Amino acid sequence: MSVQKIALLGTGLMGAPMAQNLCQAGWDTTVWNRTAAKAEPLATFGAKISLAAADAVASVDIVISMLSDGPTGNLVQKDPKLRAALSPGTVWVEMGSIKPEEARAAADDLGLLGVHYVDAPVSGGTKGAEEANLAIMAGGAAEDFATVRFAMGAMGTPVHVGPVGAGQLAKLANQAIVAITIAAVAEAMLMLQKGGADPAAVRAALKGGFADSIILQQHGARMTDGNFIPGGLSELQLKDLENALAEAESFGITLPTLVNTRDRFRRLVNDLGGAKLDHSALYLELCDQNGLDVL
Repeated sequence: MSVQKIALLGTGLMGAPMAQNLCQAGWDTTVWNRTAAKAEPLATFGAKISLAAADAVASVDIVISMLSDGPTGNLVQKDPKLRAALSPGTVWVEMGSIKPEEARAAADDLGLLGVHYVDAPVSGGTKGAEEANLAIMAGGAAEDFATVRFAMGAMGTPVHVGPVGAGQLAKLANQAIVAITIAAVAEAMLMLQKGGADPAAVRAALKGGFADSIILQQHGARMTDGNFIPGGLSELQLKDLENALAEAESFGITLPTLVNTRDRFRRLVNDLGGAKLDHSALYLELCDQNGLDVL
């Protein structure tokens, strides 16, 4: 397959390593970020740095958006200069986490310009982004997925999960599982510490068993080490849980365990100052509930 020209919008915690992997895999990559200084280091890996989003998307085959949320993405997408620069036939790939309804609205809007749309949010955090090992859940037309899947393969493993919006719904399901598992691991780690067991040794003992998971191994270690440097921000985890519960409400279903976990993330973010901490910092909220100092 010929090398496609790609514009990646948003070079934050996730977008920067994703762009780096595209460059290292040989894709012709232009990057843009609202704070230009965050994009500049990518020039070392061969990325072209654009100071305007409209310039970045001109004459490319694929636009990858990795912005913070739906409203931010919509603001960029509505820029008249950017819209004028987009070429019919371009495929816009939304890899940030937004609401399914926002994805469908974006697809309809870009369709007016002859631009195709795939919503392809990711899971794996900054570690997955750095290692090009992201789980990529893609929604959209099969032919559009086929157009972009090789490029997405430079960042992880893309799987087509249904029509536009299905990718975002899959990500919400993923985030529900992640959040609830973080809550369970936090309780287990605290119980082990208070009971005098060695949490690291227990994690090793559980490897390969039903209770094992990446969250147990990686975030369990974070909790016992007190390392909450962000890989996945707590405030973004909360956003995803709010979106998941709104989606569930639209289906007329109740998800009680997720409601409880969402409430705890609300408390961590809004009352305990944990917005910019890693989402494993839900452990801190549990300690606070129990009147315990963490470190």
